[in-house]
Amino acid sequence: MNLNISGHHVDITPAIKEYVVTKFAKVLRHFDHVIDTQVILSREPLKHSAEVTLRVPGKDIHCEVTDENLYAAIDLLSDKTDRQVIKYKTKASNHSNESAKRMSFG
Repeated sequence: MNLNISGHHVDITPAIKEYVVTKFAKVLRHFDHVIDTQVILSREPLKHSAEVTLRVPGKDIHCEVTDENLYAAIDLLSDKTDRQVIKYKTKASNHSNESAKRMSFG
């Protein structure tokens, strides 16, 4: 997985980078066909936001969360992304099985 982390009004320290990498390692446990990942961390007055764009075969998955704490926003983002990836994976596997069921061997 190619992971690109950038910040808007936030300095990406090695601690923040390591935290993002460890949190998104959970996504790889469920689905290892991720092509590219771009994480953008930003800070506005009184809130931090984190967003991710995950490129998987056939689709781009985009998630965005805001929170008062940057680390909490990263936690929420990784959980939300994990749920989206599991949903994508189950839909992809269901559609591949469906075509074989609909075939008639008549």
